[in-house]
Amino acid sequence: MAGQLQEMSFWDHLDALRGVLVKMAVVLVVVAVALFALMPRIFDGVILAPCRGDFVLYRLFASLTAAIPGVPTFSTEGFHVDLINIQLASQFFIHMSTSFYLALVLSFPVLVYLLWTFVAPALYPSEKRGVKVAFCMGNVMFYLGMAVGYFVVFPVTLRFLADYHVSAMVPNQISLDSYIDTFMMLLLVMGVIFELPLLSWLLGNVGLLHREFFARYRRHAVVGLLVLAAFITPTGDPFTLTIVFLPIYVLYEFSALLVKPQPAIEE
Repeated sequence: MAGQLQEMSFWDHLDALRGVLVKMAVVLVVVAVALFALMPRIFDGVILAPCRGDFVLYRLFASLTAAIPGVPTFSTEGFHVDLINIQLASQFFIHMSTSFYLALVLSFPVLVYLLWTFVAPALYPSEKRGVKVAFCMGNVMFYLGMAVGYFVVFPVTLRFLADYHVSAMVPNQISLDSYIDTFMMLLLVMGVIFELPLLSWLLGNVGLLHREFFARYRRHAVVGLLVLAAFITPTGDPFTLTIVFLPIYVLYEFSALLVKPQPAIEE
């Protein structure tokens, strides 16, 4: 395959790349159109689900706090976030942009695979194995991070901010644009944060990172991750702060396991 690729001219390479890009565009458009048609159901059943008191995390918190003595009871009764639209065209553009964003997220593995079919012939077998591991691990961790963002981080953030008042005279009226921006941002941030093990593995393979680094800076990491968790979920409740902190800290320890120890120096 590598010999065949070397025999191709520059214009042959360009034509092959154009074919791959066309396939990627077709996949993205088809998924986006399908999501556009299903978007009202997706909004009601998925995107706006954390606005209701019966969301799965709220019910879980209510069960856990009721079973743990000394922890304030988490109530799901009466919680509901009403969104408003303050710009004439916002709902239409949010419908379109959310369809495209979700299409990009859902079809990302297929898009990368199509791009891989163009690049793979130029790689050695050992390089292909490394890329395949990174591809699978990166996708799994990214989607896992987005799941944590959807089921944990965003609901906790929404619950706190929707009920927060600087003054009782200032009611909260949350706009649809603000809700979607926060929703997309937090899910994307958590997806990127969950790529930490992959980044650690890659740096470890090239010799830039060793397991001793994680042990040496564990105390610093705990403080930094607590600050990050507090930034993501600005709440004074230690229970919800712990719920957000634990997955991020588990990532830190998992990253340490993926990195090789520093080789001993021979005397």
